[in-house]
Amino acid sequence: MTSGMRIAVTGAAGSLGRRVVRLLAGRADVDVVAMTRRKPPADAVPPGVEVAVADYADPPALRAALKGVDVLVFISSDGPDARVLLHHRNIVAAAAAERVGHVAALSSVDADMASPFCYAVVNRLTEDLLLASGVPCSFARASLYIEFFRSWLTEARATGLLRLPAADGRVSLVARDDVARALAALAVGEPTGRHHDITGPESVDLAGIASITTEAWETPVSYVDIPSDTYCAETAAAGLDPWWTYAFASMFASVREQRWDRVRNDYTELTGRSPVALRDALSAHG
Repeated sequence: MTSGMRIAVTGAAGSLGRRVVRLLAGRADVDVVAMTRRKPPADAVPPGVEVAVADYADPPALRAALKGVDVLVFISSDGPDARVLLHHRNIVAAAAAERVGHVAALSSVDADMASPFCYAVVNRLTEDLLLASGVPCSFARASLYIEFFRSWLTEARATGLLRLPAADGRVSLVARDDVARALAALAVGEPTGRHHDITGPESVDLAGIASITTEAWETPVSYVDIPSDTYCAETAAAGLDPWWTYAFASMFASVREQRWDRVRNDYTELTGRSPVALRDALSAHG
């Protein structure tokens, strides 16, 4: 392994974390530490990447993983919001205790205590924890992922109807690869001390998303706005875990408040690239 900047990545076994690890491992001037909850298969990490097993709920393991780390790419934990916030407190405390020089943290466009979305509140509290810790930091406030939204679009492809409680809310969907590139770019740069909105190139309402889906997949899809209560009843009846029914319903409440209706140039400024459009992402993986 070359001797360069030592960058640790939390959630390194997850969809986003894996991408960030790959991007950083491709650089000759970076040594990567992949932080995971459990030991991943040998072929799950690129050659030369060090693996540190450290659960978000294990402060001593987190501190051990962050010893000698210059930069931490802090990717959110998952699950119920109270548990996520506890995990995030542990990460911030460990980064401060080990005097990490820079934390490049994932957040969301809707990082706001006033948001109805449970994770928007967690993200804002996490940003505040980091800022109060004194650790130099930068925030990638991501919009909603195309890949995340795709599960609803795939269902709509089969039924012809995109039935969601979003009213006329507009969303700038962003590709997960683009969020990974933004985090990697922040990690190898100097701390900015501020947030960067990582969005797609256009913001459209759900009828527009249905229209783009129809065109990209050559299958008719129409948007039907349904009440939040109906959405909750239907997802519960379909067997969705009650926590996720609540989390998704709260997210759509924030969509209805136009909290994701934002297009910024931050991604291009960080990476020199243009963000992937929904139409192109769907066409590429039809």
